[in-house]
Amino acid sequence: MTASGHLWALGYDDMGRADHVRDEIVRLGWVTHSLLLDDVAVVVRHPDGAFTFNREPYHVPTHILGCSALGFLVGLVLAAPVTGASIGAALGAAGAAAVTSVGIGEDFVREVEGLMKPGTSALFVLDDEGDMDLILHGLRGLGGTVLKTNVDVERAKLIQSTLATSSPDASTTPKSG
Repeated sequence: MTASGHLWALGYDDMGRADHVRDEIVRLGWVTHSLLLDDVAVVVRHPDGAFTFNREPYHVPTHILGCSALGFLVGLVLAAPVTGASIGAALGAAGAAAVTSVGIGEDFVREVEGLMKPGTSALFVLDDEGDMDLILHGLRGLGGTVLKTNVDVERAKLIQSTLATSSPDASTTPKSG
């Protein structure tokens, strides 16, 4: 399945909603930093039964990408730039390898595809623990149904009820689910 983290598959009754919610989830991870995202993907099941899988690359946080530069700077301070750069590059490579080894497993995707009806979509999210209050606030009213997850039942129920709860600006956000 996955190396670690919370794995979610959220289902939607139309083919476009999962993609819109994906943008909001990425905003929670990238802009507000309240959700620690490892991977996101969208699967659409077309009316003819065919599937489209969209895993747009989720950009690696800059602190991992900056490891080699940090190592170089440490090396300069220690008057050993080659060693510092080598250490930084090794740290950067190790960080990048850790990020690329984590992902949504194909088996998990196939199981969820078996649950999807034609004309629907699903959003897959792999995350690590973040600020739960901010996450719940960001998810409020986005709609959808938890199709499958690897978290405990209580957390899944909390997320499901939050997705279904109306948000103050729900009148401006179309939703289905």
